[in-house]
Amino acid sequence: MERTTQRQTIAVNRGLFLVRYAAAEDNVRPPIVTLAPASAPSENFDFLLHPDHHEAVLWQPDSCLIMRTFEPGNLSVEVKASYDGGSAAATVRIEPLTQGRSPVTAKTANTSKAPRLDSFRILGHVTGLGDQEVSADHWLAGPSAPSRIEGISIKWPDKPPDLDIRYAVKTAKPQPTSGIAVGVGAFSGTRGKTMPIVALFLEMSGSGGENLQFVADALFLGAPTKRIIGKRIVVSGPTGREPLVGLRISVSIAAAKQKAPAKTSKDQSGEPTHEIRVFHNRLKVDVERPTDFRANSAKHLRSNGNVKVERDQVVIGKQQQRADQISSAKKQVASGLPSNEMR
Repeated sequence: MERTTQRQTIAVNRGLFLVRYAAAEDNVRPPIVTLAPASAPSENFDFLLHPDHHEAVLWQPDSCLIMRTFEPGNLSVEVKASYDGGSAAATVRIEPLTQGRSPVTAKTANTSKAPRLDSFRILGHVTGLGDQEVSADHWLAGPSAPSRIEGISIKWPDKPPDLDIRYAVKTAKPQPTSGIAVGVGAFSGTRGKTMPIVALFLEMSGSGGENLQFVADALFLGAPTKRIIGKRIVVSGPTGREPLVGLRISVSIAAAKQKAPAKTSKDQSGEPTHEIRVFHNRLKVDVERPTDFRANSAKHLRSNGNVKVERDQVVIGKQQQRADQISSAKKQVASGLPSNEMR
């Protein structure tokens, strides 16, 4: 019986990090955590180990080591059960260590030149064609030659050091690399398995990308081309199962954001705007009252749900009707005619 193993790839930038084994599901016989470079050359990763250890392995919770990276890359974190049938659930934290920024470094960063965008490139594995590399604003497969794309890799030699780019793909069927975010230079997806991409994720972060954004055009089989612009992009076909048959990605400088004009109750002509509010199952209408109408206090009003009627008006109306009937009866008696029955 093989021991349960879990493996995850983490994108890391250039810097100094504390890798800490924080917790384990089984504290009595915890799983073993092994660290290793995933894609970048091994000389770009440096692990500072205890003198009694020679491998980047953490044996139990509350243990840690120091990792130094000279270039952005990907770290492989493998968690393996310590015995057959054991748990492989563990929490590993990667915490950046910093000495702060000197005034000279900060000044240099503020006066640095704009990043070179023309070196941004996309490498993709296309079914039947193999690896294809295109520059920014050029199609990988695409409308003129749609083909299933199985995996991609972003290359950008002139990427600003304080800009972090991560990307991931979702394959048509579950694969170990499906949905796992990787950094620049790493490959996401499959090769030679005829396993097309059905969804794509792109994200940039860091101070170096404040004025940058992705411009991505994606073509999925049987669907119109989609264009998405932003720092974070998630794109798929109408049902989420259509294969990706065309992709074009570039990085551009985002336009300066303009503040929205303050809301006002008047339009440009200076006239007040009219507000219309519709309430469900009820329509509220204000009607101008006659000039000779004298309203009484609110306590004398009653409503049948649609029309408000003044109680005093009703009483006065009945009294007037009664007086008219009495007056008519008197006239009839005086004239010798029979009177109508008074109610």
